[in-house]
Amino acid sequence: MNGYDLAVVGGGPAGLAGAAAAARAGLSVVLLDSGARLGGQYFRHPAEGFHAARPGALHHGFGRFLRLAADVTARADVRLNHRVWSVERGADGVVVRCLAGDREERPVTVTARRLLIATGAYDRSLPFPGWDLPGVLTAGGAQALLKGDLVAAGRRIVVAGTGPFLLPVGAGLAAAGADVLGVYEANPLAAIALRARPLPGKVAEAAAYGLALLRHRVPFRGGVAVVAAHGERELTGVTLAQVDANWRPLRTRTVACDTLAVGYGFVPQLDLPVQLGCATGPGADGGPVVTVDAGMRTSVPGVYAAGESTGIGGAELAELEGLIAGRAVAADLGRRVAPAPALPRRRDRLAAFAAALQRAYPVRDGWHSWLRPGTIVCRCEEVPYSRVAEARRLGARDARAIKLLARPGMGWCQGRVCGHAIASLAGEPPAPPRRPIAQPVRLGDLAAPPDSGTEPGQAPPKEIR
Repeated sequence: MNGYDLAVVGGGPAGLAGAAAAARAGLSVVLLDSGARLGGQYFRHPAEGFHAARPGALHHGFGRFLRLAADVTARADVRLNHRVWSVERGADGVVVRCLAGDREERPVTVTARRLLIATGAYDRSLPFPGWDLPGVLTAGGAQALLKGDLVAAGRRIVVAGTGPFLLPVGAGLAAAGADVLGVYEANPLAAIALRARPLPGKVAEAAAYGLALLRHRVPFRGGVAVVAAHGERELTGVTLAQVDANWRPLRTRTVACDTLAVGYGFVPQLDLPVQLGCATGPGADGGPVVTVDAGMRTSVPGVYAAGESTGIGGAELAELEGLIAGRAVAADLGRRVAPAPALPRRRDRLAAFAAALQRAYPVRDGWHSWLRPGTIVCRCEEVPYSRVAEARRLGARDARAIKLLARPGMGWCQGRVCGHAIASLAGEPPAPPRRPIAQPVRLGDLAAPPDSGTEPGQAPPKEIR
């Protein structure tokens, strides 16, 4: 079987920084990512030459990313289009099982003495009437189209939800030529200003987005939420509501549009660390995150985590955590690593700011009042709110019981989309996922022998220390 000192899962800021730091220390490193290009969701970009006239469009720090990606590519074994569906501890460290390729995937097994999980996060969604209409997409989805393909998601666009991510989405869409009808933040702006702990650089960044919205005459309003989307075959309009502090509608109006980009923050991707038994704890927003020490070590020996899996904090914090993790791996494997006492202090400062932002943009339970009996709550299984309410009447008192009675979370996404909503409707905090398989996989690949699919030509595995 293959043998590396370190396997890194995730090619975003955290994974790249961790792989680069470990490789510079002399470790053999393999980096696995499901995408066709390095960068993850943050540095999502078109294929080379697709927009040569606009390199780094819509990105902060794109030049730094290019240098980091080049460094990793030169020093490490970079394997793109590798979807990791399982990780487990083996006699020589960790065993990582992937599906490699695009349409014709093949099973690949990688082993390493250490594992760094840097799988990032995905959009948190909340159901509301009409959210399953064509033309309604997540804020992250709209940003991915814009960054990855330089395509605006629509012509007349409403951006809504909660969180600082709405600002770059609205500003980017407006700069791309879309008619952004407004950016609507559900939480009151005054309350956000009181809870946040601004850092000078972040204040300047937010101000730049605000000026961009002003330049394109895009209104930015607080205490306003989209509580319904309308249309038969596609989105034709949304209902905007002035909401109270708990997000209960006070006054409403309808706005005609063809696209809604809506986001309520992000959820860490925890499938792999939970598979391995890594300890989790509540993050700043109450949702589960991986518990790590000062070196980004998890509770499982030989396994490290960095980036959004340890708490939503943005690209700068993720890259710093990846750097700390890569250095810790090298030190733990006996390599000499120069002291860098400024790194933990900088991480603590950025993490405190990220936690303050999480508290400044809470998701309030008042969104429950937006639901109607026929509102689809779980899109995969087409479960309406009425069935969830019926499960509650039948005695379901937690998310698992609701899942067993009404089937939300049993479909293709395995609760990634509806999990937060179901937990909230059950009156409990979201729980970490318990999935033995992190990605869709064919039965034939599950039935394959444990050592099948390995790629030759690598050094034999080394004993774990």
